[in-house]
Amino acid sequence: MLWLQTKKIVIVIAGALINAVAMNLFLIPANVYSSGFTGVAQLLSKVLSDYTPIHVSMGFLLLLLNIPVAILGWKKVGKSFTVYSFISVLLTSLFLSMIPIKQVSHDILLNAVFGGVILAIGVGITLKWGASTGGVDIIAMVLSRMKDKPVGPYMFVLNGIIIITAGFLYGWEKALYTLVTLYTSTRVIDAIHTRHAKLTAMIITKKADEMKKAIHAKLVRGITMVPAKGAFSNETRDMLMIVITRYELFDLERIIQEVDPNAFTNIVQTTAVYGFFRRE
Repeated sequence: MLWLQTKKIVIVIAGALINAVAMNLFLIPANVYSSGFTGVAQLLSKVLSDYTPIHVSMGFLLLLLNIPVAILGWKKVGKSFTVYSFISVLLTSLFLSMIPIKQVSHDILLNAVFGGVILAIGVGITLKWGASTGGVDIIAMVLSRMKDKPVGPYMFVLNGIIIITAGFLYGWEKALYTLVTLYTSTRVIDAIHTRHAKLTAMIITKKADEMKKAIHAKLVRGITMVPAKGAFSNETRDMLMIVITRYELFDLERIIQEVDPNAFTNIVQTTAVYGFFRRE
């Protein structure tokens, strides 16, 4: 659907712009650091500027860090997700270079909180529309598709390195305010997108075979089919049950809309999965 792709591009552009505003007007002027690859690029740029004669913009470093990850995503995840994610990174780098760094508030706590909230809005709407802001999100997709491993420990280690490095070089107060930003952004992203790592979708449809083929063509997930019967209509249908990650929710919603817009779909959180089947 052309309108859907156009809307997705607009969302990606808006998300990248919002991310750049959060960085250049709140976090960078206050020396408060973001999470993931954005935080790594931010910290590297400052360290190079303060301790060496080399001056490299954060936007350029962010783009550079995401190139190998994008190649990995292209090979392991798929073209659509990776392309839109890399476009998001490219636009964020561009906006970071275009928007002047200006301190809106001299209160470091306000910068940490509002920077985290605004950044999370940009990340959240991008994730909700089936793309990402690059970096760890793409790694999460690769791990999810290949081994079904959580990305949480990797995020924890990466963010831990950022916080400890910032603490040693620029004082522990900055590191603690960085924790405020990380907590704020995480909560807002959860509210906009979905907080659960895994979800279970139950799809009741008259076009079960078409739906099954469409899902298998796009997602590497097992599907359980269960006969169902409407209590009011007495019509016989099929229910497809599938466990997905939050990163795959947009793709699944689009498949359902294309194959059977009248399908009844219930998405619920999944606490744990045992005996998880994967089609290689």
